[in-house]
Amino acid sequence: MSLFRNAAFFKSAAELEHVPASAGEIAFAGRSNSGKSSAINALAGRRIAFVSKTPGRTRLINFYALGAQRFLADLPGYGYAKVPEAIRTPWEKLLGAYLQMRAPLRGLAVVMDVRHPLTELDRRLLAWFRPTGKPVHILLTKADKLSRAAAQKVLRRVEGEIAALGPNISVQLFSSLKNSGLEEAAAVLGTWLDASAPAPCSAGDENPRHDQGSGNKNPRAIRGNQPGAKCLKV
Repeated sequence: MSLFRNAAFFKSAAELEHVPASAGEIAFAGRSNSGKSSAINALAGRRIAFVSKTPGRTRLINFYALGAQRFLADLPGYGYAKVPEAIRTPWEKLLGAYLQMRAPLRGLAVVMDVRHPLTELDRRLLAWFRPTGKPVHILLTKADKLSRAAAQKVLRRVEGEIAALGPNISVQLFSSLKNSGLEEAAAVLGTWLDASAPAPCSAGDENPRHDQGSGNKNPRAIRGNQPGAKCLKV
């Protein structure tokens, strides 16, 4: 059984200081209204992520426990123009800081509407995340909205475009409505979490220092408890 079937809401975080201790996690990112919440619910087999009728409403990182101190992190949607600047700026800052500084993050699932893949914001996210060296898996959601032939054509085009981004990025078709692509997605993402991971930080292990593992020199980065390394505060 997929480990995502055990997913249960754990907590929400508005700042990095509030994220949970973790042995490993996968983050889901995507433009508002791309079908991200529906994809998470499909993987879980039940409704755990709220599907809003007003795109861009989520402003927190929502953590869902998967067991063994592993998590799925649902990141705020990006690119929704009608959200006021005063609200959008803080959550974009939170999104960027998490992706850059969260050491227990094992990889990023990027959700794109198959009818509108690789928008400018999607490309910027992929280009920005690439230096981390962590894997990316793209879910082309709402595949049921296209004919099989049309969906396959989009898939081949996206495969061609991401080939230049390196070997650690992959893509698949996905439909939460038809429950298609679930096994493939669970297999790819589950492999990231099944790999050996450092133990989560404990309060007694915290000792601010530079995060040398990710190449990030920000002393406020988060790092797992690895041999020869201390946990970090944010």
